[in-house]
Amino acid sequence: MNNLKKRTVTGALFAGTIIGMTIAGPMTFGILLFIISAWSILEFYSLFTTRNVYPQKFFGIAISQLFIILMILVARNAIPVKWLLVMIPLLFSVFIAELFRKQEHPFLNIAITLTGLIYITIPISLFGLMIFNVNLIGDFNRHLALGIFFLHWANDTGAYLIGSRFGKRKLFKRHSPNKTWEGSIGGALMALLVAYASGSFFTELDMVHWLAVAVIIVISGSFGDLAESMLKRSLQLKDTGTIFPGHGGMLDRFDGLLLSLPFIAFYLFFCHVI
Repeated sequence: MNNLKKRTVTGALFAGTIIGMTIAGPMTFGILLFIISAWSILEFYSLFTTRNVYPQKFFGIAISQLFIILMILVARNAIPVKWLLVMIPLLFSVFIAELFRKQEHPFLNIAITLTGLIYITIPISLFGLMIFNVNLIGDFNRHLALGIFFLHWANDTGAYLIGSRFGKRKLFKRHSPNKTWEGSIGGALMALLVAYASGSFFTELDMVHWLAVAVIIVISGSFGDLAESMLKRSLQLKDTGTIFPGHGGMLDRFDGLLLSLPFIAFYLFFCHVI
């Protein structure tokens, strides 16, 4: 099976699973967020073990899952916002836990543990805060979740198809020699088309907001992709994992979305869209 066919089959199965779990309801979508978060953090931490750095894997995953649960409960008005303050002593307890591990590079372990929580957990938690927000129509906005996924995939697909065929001018050669301006433009055009379609079918958000979210994903998603490429190049890795044949690991599939979600959340909340 050639690489394009492998990518297509894997991508279709992956997208089908994501769409199915989102449409099925709040319970399965919550499980999806837990899976993405736990797997991504474990994958992120595992990247550094070959460099004699040993993050606090299981403690980091536990903190991550608790934060997502708290954000969802806050979004549904099930608990007051002050419960999020629980995360402050938990984050600082990473320093205390490292005292008992007797590792060669304790502060590198602490740094990577906390970086994983910032890089992965905060965006996923904000995703939950947006989708489960009771101030929007209903208490679970699957259409917003689907729209964000669709825009992310459209940007990635357009960039890959156009870039692989017509790409000549390098976007950021130092960190990602394969990404081009032509690919970025192709991704942007496809994302805007999908945003227009989303605004036509998913009317919880006005068309202008869907277009704004598309622009956010195109810009911040591209930087997210470059940031992950910077990470892989610094560790001399091609992919972050092998779970998705032709695509790499979990972080390879969500790198752009992870950096986009904080900006999307800021826009939607700051503009009182949700």
